[in-house]
Parts: sequence; C-alpha cells; structure tokens
Amino acid sequence: MKADKSTLVVPLSLISIGTGWLLTAMGIAPQIDWVWTLGLLSTGLLTLAIGGFNKVTVVIGPFFLLTSCLSVLRQTEQLAWNVEVPVLVIALGILLLIARSPLVPLPSWLTAPPPEE
Repeated sequence: MKADKSTLVVPLSLISIGTGWLLTAMGIAPQIDWVWTLGLLSTGLLTLAIGGFNKVTVVIGPFFLLTSCLSVLRQTEQLAWNVEVPVLVIALGILLLIARSPLVPLPSWLTAPPPEE
C-alpha cells in the first residue's frame, strides 16, 4: 500500500511549531518570529515532499526555503529589507529559468488525461 503524501502536512507542521516554541522557550534567538519563519520553511519542505520534483515545485519549494533563511537573517538584523527583497527577486528569476529546463518534468496534474464522461 502506497502512503498518501498529504498525511505529512500535520506531523511536519507540528514539528515546525514545536521547534519554534522550544527555541523561544529556551531563549535561543527569542527575537525571531518562529511561527512565520518555520511556516515558510514548512511550506517549502511540504511543497517538495508532497508535490515531488516538477516545474512548479522546483520554483515554489526552494523559494520558500530561501525566504525562511533570509527572514531569520533579517530578524537578527544581519540583513536589511532593501537587500532581502532584491535577493528574493533574483532568486525567483533563477528558479523560473531552471523550471524552463527540459530536464524538469511538468507536474502530473498538467499532463494527466482529462476524465472521461
């Protein structure tokens, strides 16, 4: 029996929330909004875990992972908004170029035959 990938959402979300909560409770970087940061990270990881590797997930997953990392740097005042936003724009452009590669497959929902009536 093949496991349904959508069942990953709740456990991975709980792990992310619990990790952020623990980091705040232990005083490790309490100035970071862990719900936001780990929410971005979870979105990126879940996109890749559930969606697999295709032209959509190759853009969305890494973009959210990068957004999460840059969010931590900004919240710890190691990176300014006026640097973070252009980096994200450049990264999105690079990811969109990568998605154009013939080596990256279309998502199955775009290639599936239409249902018969």
